[in-house]
Amino acid sequence: MNDVTFPLRWRIALIAPALAVFIAFWLLPMGALAQISGDGHAFSTYRAMLTNPRYMSSLGATVVLSAAVTAATLVLSVIAGLLLARREFPLKRTLLALLTFPLAFPGVVVGFMVIMLAGRQGLIGALSLKLTGDRWVFAYSMSGLFLGYLYFSIPRVIVTVMASATKLDASLEEAARSLGASPWRITRDIVLPALSPGLIAASAICFATAMGAFGTAFTLATDIDVLPMTIYTEFTLNANMVTAAGLSIVLGIVTWAVLAFARSVSGSAVAASA
Repeated sequence: MNDVTFPLRWRIALIAPALAVFIAFWLLPMGALAQISGDGHAFSTYRAMLTNPRYMSSLGATVVLSAAVTAATLVLSVIAGLLLARREFPLKRTLLALLTFPLAFPGVVVGFMVIMLAGRQGLIGALSLKLTGDRWVFAYSMSGLFLGYLYFSIPRVIVTVMASATKLDASLEEAARSLGASPWRITRDIVLPALSPGLIAASAICFATAMGAFGTAFTLATDIDVLPMTIYTEFTLNANMVTAAGLSIVLGIVTWAVLAFARSVSGSAVAASA
């Protein structure tokens, strides 16, 4: 009897801290948001939000931006991650440290760096003014936000790609190479399918992070209409708690749906590769 109950108590003791954090920082806030957004008229509140062109345009722009950032991040990170995982060259550790350094930066710092690069007094504007006579400024637009999100998304995916690449079975690639397969075909038919579970999970995290990122958008927010900024505007400037809470719920549902879909697809990918 004691042999059965003792491990169970330890399991409860080990799970309890994580469960407490989950309840305090997710379940209770989400319950409060749901209560505020309902305000006794949940159906009419959400119907008004989902039929409002401004809110839906903001949601659509956020989804498109997050998808574009995810796609560009995957392409760049797979190339860089495979190179770093499989090749040894001088200053490799320095390059890896530089590529992963953005993980330490908050969103506001990333936004400020984008301004220094593509703002009115930025490096790109100064170079374009000398070369073309026109000052190129795009930091305060969707292009600038795309650049900022790309900057802090690439390190997360590179780390995943490198970790997955070290577990690949080199004998499969050697066999394919001995049969005359080209490097591109080996990458397409062997490497990418083997990396797919990790890539799917990393892309879902990348998408979710871009959907909810606020600090960078807040720093660059001049002509940017993404959902986190819309929620901030409704909450602070318009004092519209009901709409802000409802939009937060919508943002959470979309992000959760993407993460759940990625989890199911990555599970299928693992089964298929096995």
